[in-house]
Amino acid sequence: MANKPSIPKGTRDFGPIEMAKRNYIFDTIKAVYALYGFQQIETPATETLQTLMGKYGEEGDKLLFKILNSGDYLKGITDEELTERNTLRLQTKLSEKGLRYDLTVPFARYVVMHREELQLPFKRYQIQPVWRADRPQKGRYREFYQCDADVVGSDSLLNEVELMQIIDTVFTKFGIRVQIKINNRKILTGIAEVIGEKEKIVQITTAIDKLDKIGIDNVNAELEKEGLSQEAIDKLQPIINLSGRNEEKLATIEKVLADSEVGVKGVEETRFILDALQRIGLNNEMQLDLTLARGLNYYTGAIFEVKALDVAIGSITGGGRYDNLTGIFGLPGLSGVGISFGADRIYDVLNALELYPEDSMQGTQLLFINFGETETNYILPIATEARRHNIRTEIYPDAVKMKKQMSYANAKKIPYVVLAGENEMAEGKLTLKVMETGEQLQLTPEELLNKIIGNQ
Repeated sequence: MANKPSIPKGTRDFGPIEMAKRNYIFDTIKAVYALYGFQQIETPATETLQTLMGKYGEEGDKLLFKILNSGDYLKGITDEELTERNTLRLQTKLSEKGLRYDLTVPFARYVVMHREELQLPFKRYQIQPVWRADRPQKGRYREFYQCDADVVGSDSLLNEVELMQIIDTVFTKFGIRVQIKINNRKILTGIAEVIGEKEKIVQITTAIDKLDKIGIDNVNAELEKEGLSQEAIDKLQPIINLSGRNEEKLATIEKVLADSEVGVKGVEETRFILDALQRIGLNNEMQLDLTLARGLNYYTGAIFEVKALDVAIGSITGGGRYDNLTGIFGLPGLSGVGISFGADRIYDVLNALELYPEDSMQGTQLLFINFGETETNYILPIATEARRHNIRTEIYPDAVKMKKQMSYANAKKIPYVVLAGENEMAEGKLTLKVMETGEQLQLTPEELLNKIIGNQ
C-alpha cells in the first residue's frame, strides 16, 4: 500500500468551509483599510537574499527559508568547500533567493523601485502569505498570511492614530475583545542610555520582548549572557515592572529618562498618540507596555501589539514606525509606519469563540434537481436567470436517484431545492422545497426568484 501524501509541518490545507471563514476575515479587513484610503498591491513570494538578509536581526535571518539555485546548484563549489561545511559561505553560493519573511521589507523594496510612480504619502495594504522556518506550535505556523497596511512618506503621528483606529474597528467588527499594547523604540533606547548600556540596545530589546514567554528570571539571565553588568540589569527591573494607568507610567518614565533626549522624544510621541485616541474613544483598551519591544530591528518609533483577551494565543496584530527602512535600499529620509494583522491567528480565535456570522458561509442557495435531459433543458434558462439576480445556484449534474441529490443538498446546507418534472413543466411552474421547514410551494419562475431574493 502506498504511503499517504502529507504536507510540510507548520502548513495547513483549507477546505471550502475554512476558506469561507478566511475570506470573511480578509474581506472585513480590506473593507476597513479602504475606509482609510489604503490601496492594494502585491509582491512576489520570492525575493533576493540581498533584499531579505540583515533586515530582521540575527534571529530573523536564521528563520528565512532559502531557495536552492535552479539547475546544478553545486556548480562552482569545490570538494574542499563541501568538506569544510561552512554553512554561511556555502549558503551564498547555493542560494540567491528566499521566501519572504514578512510583507514590510518587500514593500520597502517596492517603494524604492517604483518611487517615481507613487503619490506620497503612499498608503498601501497587502494581503499575502509569508514563510518562516520557525518551530511549529499552537498559533505559530511556517506558512501564514499577513494583512498589512503601511503609510510611507509622512512623519505625522496622525498615521499612528489612524492605524490604532483601524485595529480597534476591525476587532470590533469581528467581536473579539482585545488589548492594544503600545510602546516606543525611542523610549527603549533612552532606557538603554540611562542604565549605561547604550550599545546593547538590540540585545536589551530582543531579551525583554520575550518577557511574556520566558519570565523575568530568564530575561535577566539572557541579559547577563549578552554582557550587561549586574548594575545595569538591576536598574532595568523597576522600569520594566512599572504598573498603573498609562498617564502615570508616562509621567514616571519621563522623569527616569529626563537626561536622555531620545527617550524624552519617545515619551512625547507616545503621549500624543494616547491623548488623541482618548479624545476619539476606542472600544478596546490601549495599554502602555514598557516591556513591549517588537524584536525586528527596523522599528524606530511607536510600536504596537494586540492580544486577544478571551483566548490564550500569541499576538494577533503588530507593527510600528520605521524611519530608515527604505534607506537600506538607497532611498534615505522616507519615513513609514505600518501594522500587520495575523490572519491565521485571528482565524483560530474566531473559531475558538464561535464568532463567525452565519452569512459569512456564502454557500449555494438554490439547487435544481436533475430528472433528465428534457427537465434540464427546461430549468437551464431559469437557473441562468437566478444567477443573473445574484442567487448562488447549482444544477445537479447527473440524473441520479432523488435521494442522492437531496443528500447532496443536506450535506452542503443548501436552503432551497427546486424540482421540475412533467406536471411542473406542463403548467409552466416549479416546486420549491424549503429545506429547513420541509414546506413545498408551487411557483412560477418569476415568483420563485422573488421569494429567494426577498429572503436574502
